[in-house]
Amino acid sequence: MYDAAARKKNRSKLLLVAAVCIAPVIASYTAFYFLQPAGHTNYGELITPPQPLPDPALTTVAGQPFKLSELRNKWLLLVAQPGACDAHCEQQLVYLRQIRLAQGKDAERIERVWLVTDAATPRAELLAQFPELHVVRTAGTPLLAALPAAQSTADHIYIVDMLGNVMMRYPRDADPRKMLKDVGRLLRHSKWTPEVAPK
Repeated sequence: MYDAAARKKNRSKLLLVAAVCIAPVIASYTAFYFLQPAGHTNYGELITPPQPLPDPALTTVAGQPFKLSELRNKWLLLVAQPGACDAHCEQQLVYLRQIRLAQGKDAERIERVWLVTDAATPRAELLAQFPELHVVRTAGTPLLAALPAAQSTADHIYIVDMLGNVMMRYPRDADPRKMLKDVGRLLRHSKWTPEVAPK
């Protein structure tokens, strides 16, 4: 009797934690799909349904172990580019940095990820411009293969939700002002409390 009651209580706690984690994501999707004001559309292309990303064991360019799930409970701004990083790649990284900074106190709810698509190592002087950017080797991994692309993954900036699903992508040479509006709306509709979110 006691064991059954304890299991029921533990199950209820797990369900509550799951609800705390999932509810903000559901709210953000509801806002984008169903509650947009008349005449308003999001700028980014919604990926329907959102695609769960695989979580293989990876390494950073510095050789440290890394898994995408380490960033769970954060919104991710993600790009997939070769290590040489041409002008288009650098522009994407600048957009990621500036869009995050523009969120003010909500900036801590966003992480930026560069999936390096080959064996090249990005220039140290380039990386110095983007502190706290996660730079991860992904050549040949299922994570890279899972990103939906119109032509090339290098064309897009992706948004990944707090549960690890890629849910939006932006076209090549996207307008950062319009991206900023999308990200701001996502954050507004997915308020959460870090103290109660599971790690």
